[in-house]
Amino acid sequence: MNNNDMKRIVILGAGESGAGAAVLAKKQGFDVFVSDMSAIAEKYKKQLDSHAISWEEGQHTASMILNADEIIKSPGIPDTAPMVAKAIDAGIPIISEIEFAGRYTHSKMVCITGSNGKTTTTSLIYHIFKEAGYDVGLAGNIGNSLALQVAEDPHDYYVIELSSFQLDNMYEFRANIAILLNITPDHLDRYDNCMQNYVDAKMRIIRNQTSEDAFIYWNDDPIIKRELEKYDIKAVQCPFSALKENGSIGYIEAGQYKIEKPTPFNMEQEKLSLTGQHNVYNSLAAGIATEIAGIKNEVIRKSLSEFPGVEHRLEKVCSVRGVLYVNDSKATNVDACWYALESMKTKVVLIIGGKDKGNDYAPIIDLVKEKCSALVYLGADNTKLHNTFDVLGIPVRDTHSMPDCVAACYELAQPGETVLLSPCCASFDLFKNMEDRGEQFKHLARNL
Repeated sequence: MNNNDMKRIVILGAGESGAGAAVLAKKQGFDVFVSDMSAIAEKYKKQLDSHAISWEEGQHTASMILNADEIIKSPGIPDTAPMVAKAIDAGIPIISEIEFAGRYTHSKMVCITGSNGKTTTTSLIYHIFKEAGYDVGLAGNIGNSLALQVAEDPHDYYVIELSSFQLDNMYEFRANIAILLNITPDHLDRYDNCMQNYVDAKMRIIRNQTSEDAFIYWNDDPIIKRELEKYDIKAVQCPFSALKENGSIGYIEAGQYKIEKPTPFNMEQEKLSLTGQHNVYNSLAAGIATEIAGIKNEVIRKSLSEFPGVEHRLEKVCSVRGVLYVNDSKATNVDACWYALESMKTKVVLIIGGKDKGNDYAPIIDLVKEKCSALVYLGADNTKLHNTFDVLGIPVRDTHSMPDCVAACYELAQPGETVLLSPCCASFDLFKNMEDRGEQFKHLARNL
């Protein structure tokens, strides 16, 4: 489509993705307007101003928005937001920043989605690409906006973490290597509390794939198994599993991490830098993806054994009086907390709570009974946590700020135990975001 067909692009939300999309749209010759209901961060105002892009903050002016030929929407804005609903009623196409950026690049796209493990797997793949000397950008939910990189700092490859919200507004975009790690209930508040709507969003990662592309997925996931039967998958299927399953090309066998193709690869499982069962899956997905990209086995082997891990994901913070403090603030759903508890080798004082996304805590109750010596609730409203966990008879504390929470943990934890921040919930009730929650926890723990 040439720009004469498409005059005005309006961007809703001026965070990393919105500001980046604006810069690319301007570069491509569109009439661009950016609107954000909240205040726009200084950094992004400067970026927009330096490209002479007009913007507004603290409001959405209908007359400036509903005359758009196309709208690029931030993934954080739901379709139910009043101005989005009006745009949908007006028949204005709404796309994501990733979809828009994909139109202006022919680079190879390695795309990762799943309910859990996305950031770790994305970061690990990016690390291996960098170690191999590839020209690669990191984008999506982490790194710099894909649109901004396409506009100002293009790469041969992009490794992109995709949330279900980003996938919702992607139509023509094509992943050369698509990775689907798992599908468990998350964000159901945004999908009319209907699991199938969320599942459908995740499955969009294979849209537009051809026989030249690869689809890497977890072979043991019952939801993925069921969904695969509904699709005519063109890409080469590359399933992985913990043990050698039917068709799996990546698995663990007799203590060896193994990938069968495109070239046979193996290393000792204990040499993997990431520990815990969930990280075996993340490491298998990353190994297969980088094999497909033609990276040499010795580079993959070295990278898998030296990868430092991801901030706010089972991040060891410090030890105080024989108690280890671990920051897993990225655990914003129940499943992520399950993985964290499953990987613990000591008794745990678990910090749990925040903005509940329609959580069902049943899957972690047995692990909480087995592993936890105490629970510290950290939320604006902890009623649901009390109703769920108090009956277990484990000591609990009710806190509504990070200083009170860390103080309670300090009192409760015995030497040899672990204090684990793995909250199961979003952070917006008490914190700016998941990173803010993790940073406050780390700062207070280090100052005990």
